[in-house]
Amino acid sequence: MSSKIYSFKKEERLCSKKFLTELFDNGSSFLVYPYRVVWLVSPDQNQSFAIQVVVSVPKKRFKSAVDRNLIKRRTREIYRLGKEILLYPALNLHQKNILLGLSYVGKEIHDFDFLQQKLNNIFKTLISKLQENAVV
Repeated sequence: MSSKIYSFKKEERLCSKKFLTELFDNGSSFLVYPYRVVWLVSPDQNQSFAIQVVVSVPKKRFKSAVDRNLIKRRTREIYRLGKEILLYPALNLHQKNILLGLSYVGKEIHDFDFLQQKLNNIFKTLISKLQENAVV
């Protein structure tokens, strides 16, 4: 596989204040511990990537920036490695673009394997929610 598949470009990151507000005001959410997931079918169907994602870790739970950055780095890395296998085929099938917010709500720092398992569960849950949404 080429290295382009496993990239995580600037265009895939959700930075727009307009879209962030839209996501957190109107998005649907579910919980897969240690993440709270907020997602919304994108109002802008012309975006270059099928999904735009934002990762947040609250300063209230993790005072040290080193800890917050570690969790965000691990989450982004797991997302980068798993998106092409699990998430993108379903999004292309449904012809949808979505906005995704991953908020870390756990109280401790988990290891890479545990977080990878949880993010894979998130991807599967998100795909099933997309299918439900497509049927309605």
